[in-house]
Amino acid sequence: MKKSYRLIGFVLLGVAASAVTGAICEVRRRNAMRRLLETSNEGYETAHDIIYPEKGSYRRTKKLRYGPIYPGM
Repeated sequence: MKKSYRLIGFVLLGVAASAVTGAICEVRRRNAMRRLLETSNEGYETAHDIIYPEKGSYRRTKKLRYGPIYPGM
């Protein structure tokens, strides 16, 4: 009886861990899709690294900024 409760506990723990991992992956996927959608709406003249400079390379200086500036960023 004790072993079966322990087994059920481990199974439930595994299901809970996989649900949390799936939720985190889904949130990251949605954020990535939102960024790609915003980039595609801007057009080809505005590159992804200009809209999202913090996600790209850090070679540029922090004060250099091209394109539209959004208040939330």
